[in-house]
Amino acid sequence: MSFLPFDSRSLRFNLLVRLGVVALLVVSVIWLLHGILLHDLAREFLGERLRQEARYTLGRLERLEGTSVQWFEADSPDTEIFHHLYVLRVGDRVSSSHPNWLPPLEPHLDGADEQLFDVEWQGHYLLVYRDTFELDGEPSVLLVGDDFAPVEAGLRRLHWWVGGIAGLVLISLILMNLLAVNRSLLPLARLQKQLAEFQTGQRERLDLDCPSELDGLLIQLNHFMDELQRRLQRSREAVANLSHTLQTPLAAVIQVLRGRRPIDDRRRQRMLERLEGIQTQLTSELRRARFAGPGSAQHAVVAQEAATLIDMMRTLYPDKRFALDVLLPPEHSVAVERQDLNEMLGVVLDNAGKWAREQVICRLGLGPEQALVLEVEDDGPGVPAPALSQLGERGKRLDESTPGHGLGLAILKQIVAHYRGEVAFFASTEGGLGVRVELPL
Repeated sequence: MSFLPFDSRSLRFNLLVRLGVVALLVVSVIWLLHGILLHDLAREFLGERLRQEARYTLGRLERLEGTSVQWFEADSPDTEIFHHLYVLRVGDRVSSSHPNWLPPLEPHLDGADEQLFDVEWQGHYLLVYRDTFELDGEPSVLLVGDDFAPVEAGLRRLHWWVGGIAGLVLISLILMNLLAVNRSLLPLARLQKQLAEFQTGQRERLDLDCPSELDGLLIQLNHFMDELQRRLQRSREAVANLSHTLQTPLAAVIQVLRGRRPIDDRRRQRMLERLEGIQTQLTSELRRARFAGPGSAQHAVVAQEAATLIDMMRTLYPDKRFALDVLLPPEHSVAVERQDLNEMLGVVLDNAGKWAREQVICRLGLGPEQALVLEVEDDGPGVPAPALSQLGERGKRLDESTPGHGLGLAILKQIVAHYRGEVAFFASTEGGLGVRVELPL
């Protein structure tokens, strides 16, 4: 991973862009609010000073009585000590400490009482407070103003200084986001490294100290790795079994065929038995090789698969009745590979069809904790209770009168074991054998 990614598909790039945009928006909004609030605060502060100045002036006017209007004349010595601009109207007479401001201020002599307003004139910006009162029995208006432009210029300089500081804060935030994102993505880099080690055979499982958000992903990856190892081990065992089992009978058959002795009926029978044994072993290993097992990301619709197999069994055993009792919704699917489900159902239905006298009953439903339950019962001769535990042993046949190799129930137990399920054999209420398969889902 490079420190500064520019790949638009990169998770780090997208996180940095989004966090950077959010930081930019937050800093910008705070800077704008700072400017607005600072301007309003300064205006409110200066307005309060003008209001207090107006109150003081009104009190002084009441004390001066007849000389009050002359006090505001521009040529009055008192105007030299004024800090603000004054305009006074008593009756129809108007006087001002700054006569140049009379034209823009005269229109504001009429209006609401106690009002603060802005006046812009010839590049000047004045903040004015207006108050109305009665002086010597005449209606009067007093305007007190101050130049707000210097204050505003100072506020503008302060605002831009704050903007510069906000820019530095923004850059710091982006750098800290970059460091935080890089640090947060370190578990992904370690995961990538461990996957590479798994690919080269240096490790069998992932072992990471990662954030809790990755726990599920880590569990799934380890699950897939375990399943991959099981399938690889199963394939190796199948090849080893085939090699070990077929080597001796094939050598014997080849030796007989290369020999010059005539092949009489006894030797032909022995050759036939060996070839049938080879065929049986091949069939068994091929069926095992087809197992997908759990974690294959496959689903099967149970009722649909069972109905298809029941129809097939009715064709194979036309003199037997096959009843299907499905206690599941028609479209209910389970996380079992379709071939595995057909193999399990096919084994128990075929076994029941061989031994049933008249009927076979197949039930499908859900057990505790939503486990899939398959039950098949027949009305055949059944199996003595002491021999039930021997069912499913590889190559074990309790009755040689019916064709078979004793592999079906053994394969059934192998498939169920791969799904961490259980197989139980019991005496059926119909008189024959009952098989119960429970698969946790």
